[in-house]
Amino acid sequence: MSLTERVQKDMTDAMRKKEELRLSTLRMMKAALQNKRIDKRADLDEKEELQVLSTMIKQRKDSIEQFTKGNRPELAQKEAEEITIIEGYMPKAVGEEEIVATVRAVIAEMGSPTMKDMGAVMKNAKAKFGDARVDGKILSEAVKKQVAGGN
Repeated sequence: MSLTERVQKDMTDAMRKKEELRLSTLRMMKAALQNKRIDKRADLDEKEELQVLSTMIKQRKDSIEQFTKGNRPELAQKEAEEITIIEGYMPKAVGEEEIVATVRAVIAEMGSPTMKDMGAVMKNAKAKFGDARVDGKILSEAVKKQVAGGN
């Protein structure tokens, strides 16, 4: 079952159970996936579907930041709950400890890269994770810290 089909099935489930937030989040997910499919003019493969959901999560994280700055904790809370729902459809994310360990291994393999080589280190580290979900911000900070010589 594709991700789009799963979202559709869970939407009808949420309607029956009268789960308002879950239903509205699933509708947004379905709309985003549908828009991407229309833009592409073909069905999406799994990687493209996951990319759409990753973008949605990133948008919500940005919104949380803005709502927190604007002193709107109730809206930030709603966005956080939406992220939780969306993440339920994503493969398990890689933890920070695992990211740091992988970055250290990549740096060891490359010798002693400098800050100029940060892009190469990032690329090699991402390749090690394969299809697993990696937070780019955490990866970038880990690479900067390790390349700069910190622990």
